[in-house]
Amino acid sequence: MSLQSVVPIPPALSMRYGQDSAGRAWLASLPGLIQGRLEHWELAVDLAAGATPWHGQGGVVVPVRLRDGTPAALKVAFPHDEAKAERHALALWGGAGAVRLLESDAGTCAMLLERLDPDCSLQTVPLDEAAAVWGSLMRQLSLQPDERPAWQEFDHIAGRAEQWSDDLPADWEQQGRPFPRWLLEAALEVCQTRGAVGRRAGRDVLVHTDFHFLNILARPAASAADGAGGPDGLSFVAIDPQPMIGEPEFAVAPLLWNRLGDLPRSNPAAGLRQRCLDFSAAAGLDSEAARQWAVAREVQNALWYACRRGHQGDLARSLWVASTLAGRTLEGLPAAHDLPEPGSSQPGGADH
Repeated sequence: MSLQSVVPIPPALSMRYGQDSAGRAWLASLPGLIQGRLEHWELAVDLAAGATPWHGQGGVVVPVRLRDGTPAALKVAFPHDEAKAERHALALWGGAGAVRLLESDAGTCAMLLERLDPDCSLQTVPLDEAAAVWGSLMRQLSLQPDERPAWQEFDHIAGRAEQWSDDLPADWEQQGRPFPRWLLEAALEVCQTRGAVGRRAGRDVLVHTDFHFLNILARPAASAADGAGGPDGLSFVAIDPQPMIGEPEFAVAPLLWNRLGDLPRSNPAAGLRQRCLDFSAAAGLDSEAARQWAVAREVQNALWYACRRGHQGDLARSLWVASTLAGRTLEGLPAAHDLPEPGSSQPGGADH
């Protein structure tokens, strides 16, 4: 039996990485990478006949079983910087608030992880309950740097803001000034005040920078320790951290550009700002810093979408969120409830 029939590659992943030579080369190598890890870690594929493995934006996740029958998950990621740093963050967290790392291989960007429930995330949990879970996990994940060498593997958020100070104006000009200057300047003000040069205070921690509802999954009941308690006795933990070091408030933004359909129809703008307050309070964070970071992050996302075909809905969403949080919702955008969810337009994207 060929490997391709044992572990089929998800079509959406093939579409995402088939756009350039580096992606196509990785796709061609992926069956061999998966087979090599299955053999080295003595794993058995645990896919139903005809089923496709799970996948995210950056890799494939194959349900497997260990030699003793324990369920686990084999993740093989495209070797980009965020994926290379993931194993170091998971090792530092040690299963407390995040998926437990069982094995890793830097050469293939592969990890063996505990098996979570892919069909049970915070995406459908009521927002008040989701805030409590998210806040509890955020407190667990916010480790302060120490002497362990893994801390050297992460980029710094303040340094990223300094980079944006140069990149955002250039990208805005190159893309034909796709939104008003005042919104660009609002993002640049955040970069200047919270970046490495302008920053006056703040604590640095390990930050999950893609900490949205779908990246928080339930643990099976038999292994529910070291998570955050949710409804129905479920215990939730984080996945796919895209880790960096810096202000924890940077993590709030993805909560604000997801689940826009849950905002109150009578006043979605006020609802968005209230969500920022509620989730910040649940984690003991500065809501004003969270709002500022969200403006900068969504402006950066908007510029990413502006230069790519097929992302007009994503661009509109980013502009609605950024301008609303900046205090002046742009005119001419679709209503909040008509904006697409991240990832719904086509494979690929700056955010989720």
